[in-house]
Amino acid sequence: MRLPGTRYQEPGWEEVRKLLGQCSLAALRGADALRPGPDALEDYVDRMAALLLAQRHGARARAAGNGYGDTVYDLAVALVVELRARPVDWDAMCAAVATESAGDALLRKKVNDMYAVLRDRVDADNYQAACGRPCSPNRIYAYRMLDTAYHDVARLFGNWRAHREQVGAILGRAIDDGAAPIEVRQLRTIADCRPEWILRWSASLESFGGGPGPLHTRSKRFAGLKDSPDKIGAMLREIGDYEQLSGNRDEDWLQDRDDASAWVEDYWRVLQDSEGAATPGPDRILEAREDALDAEAPEMDASPPDAWDDPRLEALALAVSLPPGYAREAAVAEPADGQVARLLAADGLPVRLAVYARLLGQDDDTYPDAWRDPATCALPTMQQLAALAEVSLPTFRRRRDAAIARLGAAFDDKRGSDA
Repeated sequence: MRLPGTRYQEPGWEEVRKLLGQCSLAALRGADALRPGPDALEDYVDRMAALLLAQRHGARARAAGNGYGDTVYDLAVALVVELRARPVDWDAMCAAVATESAGDALLRKKVNDMYAVLRDRVDADNYQAACGRPCSPNRIYAYRMLDTAYHDVARLFGNWRAHREQVGAILGRAIDDGAAPIEVRQLRTIADCRPEWILRWSASLESFGGGPGPLHTRSKRFAGLKDSPDKIGAMLREIGDYEQLSGNRDEDWLQDRDDASAWVEDYWRVLQDSEGAATPGPDRILEAREDALDAEAPEMDASPPDAWDDPRLEALALAVSLPPGYAREAAVAEPADGQVARLLAADGLPVRLAVYARLLGQDDDTYPDAWRDPATCALPTMQQLAALAEVSLPTFRRRRDAAIARLGAAFDDKRGSDA
């Protein structure tokens, strides 16, 4: 589920929860670790920061936490920082553990509960900031319940023959064993889900799910929705509208993917086909001018490491969201005696990093930390590297491919001589 400003309501939360629980068990070992008060909280936050940092390259930490590009590690660290600003949650957790016999299972459950409450508070605050409308943690919880309800309704509709009676109860009519009900075909997104289906779904759980549904319990959490189909409909549409609006962020345009570069390949093919034209088009003129400029001024990144102290390059790094000093530290971290580094010495560091990313992947374990973008714990994207090289992305991609071709030729020659 996605809502404006929220970051913790997508399936990646489960991995965030597990990472926080795993590190918390280690951080809370000790007789005096679990005690209320600001000093104990400060100690816990410091330990958690160190433990999470040690896990940052692990598979769980690097996994996607949501559809906005945040990793599980990013979200976990942010929530620990939020905890420092909300000591009441820490004190409540310590008090809850103190009333029961402590053990790893209980401790993990209480930590999970603490972060679940904190998660909804953080997302509620961010929702209010993004939309300018009041929102409580309970309302975020209600959004999540409706999203869960929709997915269960969609699951039942998708296998309606096996769940004919419950689907009939949701639709409010008997279902024949013939063609699929038209509502099954109409339910494509959460915005298509009708409020009465949610109400009937909740009512049907008593008979088909083994217990009362969320809208048919004595809990006051959903009291404002139980008799308000209009509110349910508005919340379902809001979730659906924002998911559609933000869906384009799911495309990983920042990576060098074939689907993102297909149009570029078509572009160069069309240009090559038009080379025989009597008069070059404006794109060919611009390309020729760019190649001429490249020939006149060699890349700055081919210079020795001291050249990376240039404030202009520092500004370029900051402009593409790389940390201060990235260019200088990345150049220093590269082993000068590496075979690839020697073969590609004239190509410059951005091209070499692009070659490594193409051949080994964005987040190979052998990369020095100085090469990694702290936001992703991986190498910078092709767009970022092209900006550091001060060339367009198509030109930078051609340079990378040419460097890879030279590498392949060099290794082929070596194999031939060894034979």
